Amino acid sequence: MEMRPLGDTDLMVSKICLGTMTWGQQNTADEAEAQMALALDHGVTFWDTAEMYSVPVRKETVGATETIIGDWFQKTGRRHEVVLATKVIGRSGNFNYWRPDIDDGESRLSRKAILAACDGSLKRLKTDYIDLYQTHWPDRRVNNFGKVFYDHDAADRTVPLEETLSALQELVKAGKVRHIGVSNETPWGVMEMLRLHETKGLPRIQSIQNPYNLLMRGYDFALSEVSIRARCGLLAYSPLAHGVLSGKYFDDARPEGARLTLFGSAFSRYLKPLARRETHKFVELAQAHGLDPVEMALAFVNDRPFVTSNIIGATSIAQLENCLRSADLTLSDEILAEIDKISLETPIPAQQ
Repeated sequence: MEMRPLGDTDLMVSKICLGTMTWGQQNTADEAEAQMALALDHGVTFWDTAEMYSVPVRKETVGATETIIGDWFQKTGRRHEVVLATKVIGRSGNFNYWRPDIDDGESRLSRKAILAACDGSLKRLKTDYIDLYQTHWPDRRVNNFGKVFYDHDAADRTVPLEETLSALQELVKAGKVRHIGVSNETPWGVMEMLRLHETKGLPRIQSIQNPYNLLMRGYDFALSEVSIRARCGLLAYSPLAHGVLSGKYFDDARPEGARLTLFGSAFSRYLKPLARRETHKFVELAQAHGLDPVEMALAFVNDRPFVTSNIIGATSIAQLENCLRSADLTLSDEILAEIDKISLETPIPAQQ
């Protein structure tokens, strides 16, 4: 498995990252343990989770994924083999049953919130340090999670980025966190946090975890240059567009146990008419070249010059093995040119 540096640190991470958000809801603890063991056997030593997992978020299962991972670490003693990433929830009114520091009915990226959240994650993960601690989404309101247009609200009261970074600095100084990153961020947010690192001596963000796949290539438009020039690479999530790029949902099929079968209303972004049309093109392209559509879609993400690691998720060992094979696939210049041609015809079909 190819290893890559995390940001400008000397910490090396595998180019495939094990995603975990189905553990505790779609996957049992036993199934998750089998995935963890298989991942390590294949050199996937970088794992990503979050305090709010599993997904979709429910009161009964929030925090379950971290608990499953922590129990496995305790049982096997293999924590030292893993570069572990987790996340603190951003601003939302949906977590008042979870977060002890609700501010006006919302969770926030305040000092109090971040310190409490980190301690909670450490306890569930049964570890005394987190390798990469990320903000799950910004405190300010931005155009993420598929939203196209930015609507600025000058009166919106947000936690200053300096407060958020200062809290993260406390965690780094305490030895609870090694490095920090962001998720679902914008170019402004990334550059402002890098500026605060340079001018205020606050911790440097080392990664950006945003969605990136053949149906959603918005990262190419601005953040790709930031990642390369600022050495703050992408941790790509949803590289298979919630599994849609596999082609398994063609003709309105709903395979038993699949995410869109179980939770369709929560994951409908990639089933819009334009996205369906473009998915057919990509699957047909893979088949025309004798490639598995899953492996082609993942291989494309794996080797983008701004990607540090590609976060894959699976609900079965067979799916995980399928995804892992993409690590050994290099797409030809011909296929890459055909992918770009399709993308340029409909740049971001999932957001239209």
